[in-house]
Amino acid sequence: MASEEERAIEAILMVAEDPIEPGLLAQLLEVSVERVEAMCTALAESYEADDRGFALVRVAGGYRFQSHPDLSPYVERFVLEGQNARMSSAALETLAIVAYKQPVSRAQVSAIRGVNVDGVMRTLQVRGYIEEVARDPGPGQAVLYGTTRMFLEKLGLDTLDDLPPLGDFVPGPDVVEALEQGLRPDA
Repeated sequence: MASEEERAIEAILMVAEDPIEPGLLAQLLEVSVERVEAMCTALAESYEADDRGFALVRVAGGYRFQSHPDLSPYVERFVLEGQNARMSSAALETLAIVAYKQPVSRAQVSAIRGVNVDGVMRTLQVRGYIEEVARDPGPGQAVLYGTTRMFLEKLGLDTLDDLPPLGDFVPGPDVVEALEQGLRPDA
């Protein structure tokens, strides 16, 4: 059974993006660096003995979890196929708004969609379709987003000017009038 300190090391390394130096782990756990080194070595040996799919390794002056080297074919397949995952309709709608309105803030996209778009915007940013392009000069200096080169590549576009005009997707005046008539209560 793992000690509380070992469990704490696991928890910290699980959420860390970069390798964590033993000195920082020692500070957080209020133990010596030598104790951290010994616990990390014991944990790494335990994972290896249990033939786990991950390993605790020392890299770049710190410790981190990484997939076990002998499972790299599975990880490669996941990474390659995971990048081709289909996008949700919420993600496609949000991406379209950013593409046509850029530079645009999260608040502006939320106002257009009528829902909070923070999670969707983060996903689009992680996937490399949008990026921070500027700051709004107004109060609060909101981050403004735009599309990336990868967005253009995935859509097979040379420039944003190659996006189809929005008018192609707007119903004509006769359709709008029919919709309005259908929404009016009978008098």
